[in-house]
Amino acid sequence: MSLQISNRALALKPSASIAAKKMVADLQAQGQEIFDLTIGEPDISTPAHIVEAAYTAMKAGDTHYTASAGTPTLRTAVAAQISREKALPVKPENIAVGCGAKQLIFEVFSATLNEGDEVIVPAPYWVSYPDLATLHGGKPVAVVCAEEADFKLTPAALEAAITAKTRWLVLNTPNNPSGTVYSRDELLALGEVLQRHPNVWVMTDEIYEYLSYNDERALSLIEVVPSLFERAVIINGMSKAYAMTGWRVGYAAGPKFLIDVVVKMLSQSTTCASSISQAAAVAALEGDQACVREATAMYRRRRDRMVEILSEAPSLSPRAPWGAFYLFISVASLIGKTTPTGKELRTDLDVSLYLLEEAKVAVLDGSAYGLSPYLRLSFAASLEVVESGSRAIVEAINALQ
Repeated sequence: MSLQISNRALALKPSASIAAKKMVADLQAQGQEIFDLTIGEPDISTPAHIVEAAYTAMKAGDTHYTASAGTPTLRTAVAAQISREKALPVKPENIAVGCGAKQLIFEVFSATLNEGDEVIVPAPYWVSYPDLATLHGGKPVAVVCAEEADFKLTPAALEAAITAKTRWLVLNTPNNPSGTVYSRDELLALGEVLQRHPNVWVMTDEIYEYLSYNDERALSLIEVVPSLFERAVIINGMSKAYAMTGWRVGYAAGPKFLIDVVVKMLSQSTTCASSISQAAAVAALEGDQACVREATAMYRRRRDRMVEILSEAPSLSPRAPWGAFYLFISVASLIGKTTPTGKELRTDLDVSLYLLEEAKVAVLDGSAYGLSPYLRLSFAASLEVVESGSRAIVEAINALQ
């Protein structure tokens, strides 16, 4: 008798960004030189003082299980940072530590969603939001945020999307994939709508908080409208700002009663995050933040070069993002064009495959992020890869008929 796979597992799609990373790795293993502009992972190493803290923790024997909520030291460090920077009444009991921000989103949805509950997800969105909601019986409600509105959710669009079944709004700023950053006034306007709907909870994904090219830190909806904290969860982690993707440390901040449920679920899944990684995370949060400022300045230079080079293609009009490390660029002008081999480009997926075949540049299609026809290009790669990949894209586009 064969094992039957659950309907939820069958319906679940693999992460588009992780699938793209595997595809690039497979091609490179075959000996092909690929300019990889897909994955949202810093190409730089974790800062030395963070690595040293992990080494010190290991030598001291800090290699055992921790509490499922995280070590008291890390929870205290996270709570102190949020309280200091956002002026929110966050205590260690309001913090849950997990194996990356994605796990915390998973656990929060698992703890709160029942069959048919709706989750508002502004599009373009990070690829995993809709699937994580669906996996837990929720219904993702994508709200298209047009480029003309800087890919931002408007108060009118939010109001129109809310129903009696709405349980969550997921707001990601700076945004992946568009890099858009909400201003204080824009956040206040969204807060006014939410205050009229007290049954709607808010999840703010702030993983790119410090990768902001306008200010030192992007504002959070919850700090701008602090009354929402009693029905909100802040998701963040160490991966992007501190180049700690492989360390797998994320955290959730929210009301104690919800955090307690999340911690209970962590106790039945991963037990706890790595003790060594948590020690490193404390050093990241409490140590010198010059490494974050230097990395942000580096990404800004790469962003500027990518925009500069891609602007040489008459068919493209790249917009410089104000946060994160992605360029989300319209390829509407390329739809209907023909490749040198005679193939018509009908979708943004066709465009991405053409660039991979013709230019050896790997990018992600906008359909994976809920908005077409666009491409997402990461400038978290080295400056050499950013420049070479962008030039190859221009050449390939100029070869279209």
